[in-house]
Amino acid sequence: QLPAGRLQLTLYQYETCPFCSKVRAFLDYHGLPYEIVEVNPIMRKEIKFSSYRKVPILLANAGSPLQLNDSSVIISAIKTYLVSKRNSLEEIVSFYPPMKTVTEQGKEVFEYGNKYWLMLDEKETKRIYPVKEVRVEEMKWRKWADDWLVHLISPNVYRTPREALASFDYIVREGKFGTMEGFFAKYMGAVAMFFISKRLKKRHHLQDNVREDLYEAVNEWVKAVGKHRLFMGGNQPNLADLAVYGVLRVMEGLEAFDDMMVHTKIQPWYQRMEEVIKKAEA
Repeated sequence: QLPAGRLQLTLYQYETCPFCSKVRAFLDYHGLPYEIVEVNPIMRKEIKFSSYRKVPILLANAGSPLQLNDSSVIISAIKTYLVSKRNSLEEIVSFYPPMKTVTEQGKEVFEYGNKYWLMLDEKETKRIYPVKEVRVEEMKWRKWADDWLVHLISPNVYRTPREALASFDYIVREGKFGTMEGFFAKYMGAVAMFFISKRLKKRHHLQDNVREDLYEAVNEWVKAVGKHRLFMGGNQPNLADLAVYGVLRVMEGLEAFDDMMVHTKIQPWYQRMEEVIKKAEA
């Protein structure tokens, strides 16, 4: 619990972006008030102040203004700030240095060191992670959500021309588009993403029926949570629960989501996540 006004947050996002959804799930669960700035995905005028051109971006003011990039860095840094009372947010953010790397496609990107770690002292660590295995498990599945689960979303929601059109109808409805931008984004974007999803399927070595990869992934997650825990975090979600929920949530209302609910064992855990986040928001 923080004093009112102690942490002022502004989230620059796309409503349907899984990485942005992860951050919202985290902030909502922890009861942190924040403003949302929906970014136009074509012009991106709203983030012209930033040399970092991806979302989410979180502007945080805890005495001095800071820009936090990368969903996992945002979550780890803010969680550290909530748990640890000894460090300034500026000091905490300095523990997650950006490193420029080059992808297999020759594109320069920024990676962030330590992004799945909470920067806590020994006493604080034992309070949050009573045994070492709890921390290792949380980090493993947070990374899994970023490195595997998130890459199953596009191939599934753009799997067929009909699904691609339904997905872009949703994106345009929820996003920030002008009238003509929305029209062209819906139809041209649907066609483009249908073909891009085929490339993504090949890049990530997915099965011909990409639903099978999605089903296997979420059932793997359910198995990891197990039958004797409400959440991976026990009686309350941990950062891995919030990450997986945030990624899967962006498919709500689409055929891929309905299929996942019918053909996997994810529904009880997912409904518990919905309930606990709604309770935290209230």
